[in-house]
Amino acid sequence: MSTASQPVPPAPFTADDYRARMVRAARSAAEAGLSGLLVAPGPDLAYLTGYAPPVTERLTTLVLVEGQDPVLVVPALEAPDAGHATGAPALSLRPWTDGKDPYAVTAALLEGKGRFGISDNTWAMHLLGMQRELPGTTYTALTDALPLLRAVKDARELDRMEAAGAAADEAYREVLKVRFSGRKESDIAADIAALLLRFGHSQVDFTIVGSGPNGADPHHEAGERTIREGDMVVLDFGGLKDGYGSDTTRTVHVGEPSEEERRVHDVVREAQQAGFEAVRPGAACQDVDRAARAVIEEAGYGEYFIHRTGHGIGVTTHEPPYMIEGEVLPLVPGMCFSVEPGIYLPGRFGVRIEDIVTVTEDGGRRLNNTPREMAIVA
Repeated sequence: MSTASQPVPPAPFTADDYRARMVRAARSAAEAGLSGLLVAPGPDLAYLTGYAPPVTERLTTLVLVEGQDPVLVVPALEAPDAGHATGAPALSLRPWTDGKDPYAVTAALLEGKGRFGISDNTWAMHLLGMQRELPGTTYTALTDALPLLRAVKDARELDRMEAAGAAADEAYREVLKVRFSGRKESDIAADIAALLLRFGHSQVDFTIVGSGPNGADPHHEAGERTIREGDMVVLDFGGLKDGYGSDTTRTVHVGEPSEEERRVHDVVREAQQAGFEAVRPGAACQDVDRAARAVIEEAGYGEYFIHRTGHGIGVTTHEPPYMIEGEVLPLVPGMCFSVEPGIYLPGRFGVRIEDIVTVTEDGGRRLNNTPREMAIVA
């Protein structure tokens, strides 16, 4: 295997960057008719503040209300770490100590009534605590209220996305050099994970290796099946590099494929191309799904394409927008999402091809650039 180069890490985001994100989020909430936002530990909090605390039973929540300074309600024992977060200069900390009621502390920052956006991963006990303290309030999931909160990437975010995609591409190129036949799916998954780390990922989120009939299970966990000559193998993998995600899929074949296997792979490749060509500003998300799905349906495999065509990606692997029928949200330059049609023939084999695509001013640009033709492996 080749030796990975050591790229220069991107410049970190600054307190001013996080301040601008919080101001924008509060303004967007007000425009959506919300009284404010409550953001729990998780990807939204990290995106808005640069603070990624451990998730525990103690309440931590960011309170954003337009026209007010952002406030982070935080357990006193975690306040020192919160104070060292990159976005801390843009925040007021409101520590609470064990034995005190954190919901009362939070309620004091609100008007006592209204409708608030709340991050999707907020624990139920915390939501119920807020409802108990402020019975006049109602809550809506942040994904529903502000689906574009993290969807549109700025130039520096796009640089990170592009670098993550390039690193995943390098991992794919290298794994094609290893032997597949006679080895377990879990062995190939371990090879891919090591390569992602070698090429700069800090975190490996998933390594799907679906060989033979296992490839017909789109989210198959790499297992103990031994890969054999004649197997189609779905490789879907990704993780985080410099805080932003990669996700790519290619389907390879051990030895020479049959005519049917080639035909199915060609159909998926054509569908993936059609989905990519449908990407342009102003198009609806569902247009990407429709374009890819139409190719597969015309070829007679429509019932075997059993998932949406794509999902957004950024600081998490799956986030809005979603390329699915019924989603009329228009595409906007800076959005990043997967285009990943597939055909899954139960008990036989599956094929999926996936690239991350970003919307440009006049179309789309792929962030994965390895060949989409079927690769033959040993």
